[in-house]
Amino acid sequence: MRPWSLTVAAAIVALEGLVTLGLGIYAAVGTLAGQAGETTAAIAEAAFGMLIGAGLIWVAWGGLLRAERWGRAPGVLTQIFMIPVSVTVIQSGQPAIGIPLLVVAIAGLATLLAPPTTKALYGG
Repeated sequence: MRPWSLTVAAAIVALEGLVTLGLGIYAAVGTLAGQAGETTAAIAEAAFGMLIGAGLIWVAWGGLLRAERWGRAPGVLTQIFMIPVSVTVIQSGQPAIGIPLLVVAIAGLATLLAPPTTKALYGG
């Protein structure tokens, strides 16, 4: 039986993946509509967002929900990257965006490193 902490961790990583994928698609649509100032950079940004988003969804469903050991490392790494990004967003005068990002990153890290998650992924 999968522990609640692993299920919550998978949901958090999946949510991050869906948001990232959505932002990549948004950037792609804007680029195709001619709204990009620098087309090459906008295409790269859109592709990067879609690839990372799809990758995070795979980590959540293909790794964490199946209790595969490999799913933990990219999940933890994502949360570690999100912490300084969220702090930067807060410091740039956007606390309404940065604080929720920080809360999600800390919750994701806590659930990915929780003892029940460790036990489910690596055994007793």
